[in-house]
Amino acid sequence: MALQILAGSSCPEFADTIAKKIGCPINRNHLSTSRFSNGETRAVIQNSVRDAHVFILQTAAEPVNDMLMELLITVHACKIASARRITVVLPCFPYARQDKKDRSRAPITAKLVANILESAGCHHIITMDLHASQIQGFFDIPVDKLLLTASPVQLYAETTMTEYLRQEYAQEDMVIVSPDAGGARRAAAIADRLRVDLALIHKERKVVNQVSRMILVGGVAGKTAIIVDDIADTCGTLALAAQVLIDNGAQRCIAIVTHGFLSGQALQVIEKSALERLVVTNTLPLPEKAKSCSKIHTIDVGSTIAEAIRRTHNGES
Repeated sequence: MALQILAGSSCPEFADTIAKKIGCPINRNHLSTSRFSNGETRAVIQNSVRDAHVFILQTAAEPVNDMLMELLITVHACKIASARRITVVLPCFPYARQDKKDRSRAPITAKLVANILESAGCHHIITMDLHASQIQGFFDIPVDKLLLTASPVQLYAETTMTEYLRQEYAQEDMVIVSPDAGGARRAAAIADRLRVDLALIHKERKVVNQVSRMILVGGVAGKTAIIVDDIADTCGTLALAAQVLIDNGAQRCIAIVTHGFLSGQALQVIEKSALERLVVTNTLPLPEKAKSCSKIHTIDVGSTIAEAIRRTHNGES
């Protein structure tokens, strides 16, 4: 079964990085995407994908709705073009923060996204650092004799983050901090790998995207505090957490995050905050303004995703 890689318009540079690591070049003319005058998306597969294993690379970059629709149309185009297997590679899963019914009449949009991806025709999902692990359970797993299952594979950026921290900072002066209870497992895994202490910040929200109060649990005095999280959006939480840590005696504060949305006034918030550095992975393209910000650094997780693609195609564990 031939391997073919299609790259959506959300992450062309990241797709090129992955393709080089796999040794399977991406033909930019293979997938043609365009917009009608009324905004409708059109995606056409220019070359044959019949009987091929097609990997479609897309991520939750802005505009998220357009990127998601482009992905769904591309999956469906591959399906009706007789691709034998379609694997969607979503480094950042769209709508992952809407993973539960947290109030009356609220939607579980992550479940909806899972449903429409399956309905479009994808057989496999590869993603990284889901906001909530239960999203894996939103996918049905129909298994037939051809093993065309709709199963999500979640990768973690922990190894890449750990290696980065080992190279940049002295472990004896380090403490890993989770900015909320939900990220405690992620932070604990990195703390265990580095064999350093763990601290936790309990935050209370009265309004979505606004933190009303933060309480630190654990000691950070005289330490380099490393805040570990999966998403940096408006960065208000990171800025408040950094200030809490500095107020409690931390020598300096660094944040390391998997998905850097950096929306709204995020860059101004980072510049004014007590954060010494914000490290994000390249699961999302960095905004142009962010590239010139001295506090923002990027680490590459392309090797992890490329290896996942190679093993998935070869049927390896």
